[in-house]
Amino acid sequence: MNLIFTLLRNRTFLIMLLFINFFGTIYGYYWYENQLARTPAIFKVFVPDSPTASLFFTIFLLFFIFGKNVPYIEALALVTLFKYGIWAVVMNILTLIVSGDLSWAGYMLIGSHAAMAVQGLLYAPFYRIKMRHLVVASVWTLHNDFIDYVYQMMPRYHSLDVYMNEIGYFTFWLSMLSIGLAYYLTIHKNSQLTYQYD
Repeated sequence: MNLIFTLLRNRTFLIMLLFINFFGTIYGYYWYENQLARTPAIFKVFVPDSPTASLFFTIFLLFFIFGKNVPYIEALALVTLFKYGIWAVVMNILTLIVSGDLSWAGYMLIGSHAAMAVQGLLYAPFYRIKMRHLVVASVWTLHNDFIDYVYQMMPRYHSLDVYMNEIGYFTFWLSMLSIGLAYYLTIHKNSQLTYQYD
């Protein structure tokens, strides 16, 4: 465990991770180009879910390299990286099941989004999240679900369109799981450590 913590704090590793997330974020926004072009301006910020999640993490990494914490960004990164990482993995697997086929891009998305979810969790011990930070991240995340599934701004997987109600229900509970996991890994664990050392 100490070896993992040492690696996660290693400056060279952090800079490499920063560049991976930075360029992955840019590619993610490019991937949404066509959908964003058709999206009303008021909703544009809510459409590119995964690249915005990786943008939050990129900002966290930039500050963390210089020994700084940004708890609101950390809370947003933790909740959204796990949520949209898992969401994209599940949607691509469902696409494979429903259509019987998945493009190379689909497999790439499974791998990259699984990595998104994992990296957010790995850095949980370094976050300085308090309840107010998690509340803001929770409002952002649940509001995004509302925009996606009430105003139909969700990422499009056309072979799954017939299942949008079920996907919306799944996404809501995935949001709740992500918020609960963020609470457990940060606020709850930090309170336990404080109790032990009192």
